[in-house]
Amino acid sequence: MTETTTHRRAPRSAREILRTISYEIMPFRGTEDAVLEHVPVDVPLTVTVTEAKGIEATIGLAANLTARGYRVAPHIAARMVKDTAHAKDLAAQLTETAIDRVFVVGGDAPVPAGEFTEALDLLRVFAETAAFTRTGIGGYPEGHANIADVDLAAALAAKAPLATHVITQICFDARTTVDWARRVHRDHPDLDVVIGVPAPVSRQKLMRIAGGIGLGQSARFLRKQQNTIWKLIRPGGYRPDKLLRAFEPHLAAPDVNIAGIHLFTFNELAGAEAWRRSLLARLDAG
Repeated sequence: MTETTTHRRAPRSAREILRTISYEIMPFRGTEDAVLEHVPVDVPLTVTVTEAKGIEATIGLAANLTARGYRVAPHIAARMVKDTAHAKDLAAQLTETAIDRVFVVGGDAPVPAGEFTEALDLLRVFAETAAFTRTGIGGYPEGHANIADVDLAAALAAKAPLATHVITQICFDARTTVDWARRVHRDHPDLDVVIGVPAPVSRQKLMRIAGGIGLGQSARFLRKQQNTIWKLIRPGGYRPDKLLRAFEPHLAAPDVNIAGIHLFTFNELAGAEAWRRSLLARLDAG
């Protein structure tokens, strides 16, 4: 059963939020070694799921890193789950490997593996059969290319009672994200908002990732994320500093309930950690 909130917590300070940044990683060859080499054990992690690698690779990496002391939430895509029995088996695998958190998405597979077609299907089974302390879902401050805004709002309303937090998709407009977070807090006051922000990443790394996801999924990744990719590979490169500075005045605001920052690392872990350490040094100096 998903952990529920019975009392509103006091807003966290901007400094506290920035000190507890989490990382998203991808289950590729060498990812585990890169995490162990570059990422401190107190940095929370999520592990994405891809059609090419399958759910098993995601859970395997999450289990290995959990055994090393990391707090890890594997992504589980509903459209890759065959049925209720499969969902219950996945929940059992996570429990057996001491994974106490999960991030549930609908997934981009054009053809579902079975009867599940959206995140809500999977969330309902997990809520009945698992004991996760943290259950995350995805949020879309700029909307979704294939889903009407009214349908997105209805889906969030259905999923919110089964989740503890929502992680936003990448949005480079801080005002759009903050306004969206304000609406989420108004409608779902117990749902924490975690803002997804791209880590510093090179053009070469993005292209390698897009090519490594798998042919069909890679094409969908490029199509869905093309606006994001152009912003990340613009001349001079990209760093999250400007975006975070725009968010900073709102991080402790009581009407938005921002609970954290989540870095989409694209597995550029050495660069992400170097950037995070520079941010912490700036906070200490300030």
